[in-house]
Amino acid sequence: MSLAARHLEANGIPTVIMACAKDIVEFAGVPRFLFSDFPLGNSAGKPKDVASQDLTLELALGLLESATGPRTTMQSPLRWKDDASWKLDFSNIEKMSPEEIARRRAEFDRQKEIAKGIRKGDKAAD
Repeated sequence: MSLAARHLEANGIPTVIMACAKDIVEFAGVPRFLFSDFPLGNSAGKPKDVASQDLTLELALGLLESATGPRTTMQSPLRWKDDASWKLDFSNIEKMSPEEIARRRAEFDRQKEIAKGIRKGDKAAD
């Protein structure tokens, strides 16, 4: 996404990247970046939390409007939890039981199969 944003910007289309991987996105040099200190995959706000999603969108649009120069990073004021302990536990395989790992693997495999079915359906429509 970072490279796509840079390409769009080079062709006159303003962009804002919303992401949770600050080091990677800043290294790629995106023009405008809204950083949320959340687990990966949650850059648009907390799941099922419309208020956090609305605020995140509002911040991104404000950044698009107000950034004064290239490579502008804004940090969201939202927090995943009150302290940073979630970073030690979130998807830490060393803290999961074999049953939990197997459950997550099965769910991941199930989602891949759903995606494959959707792709096959899209190709049939072409």
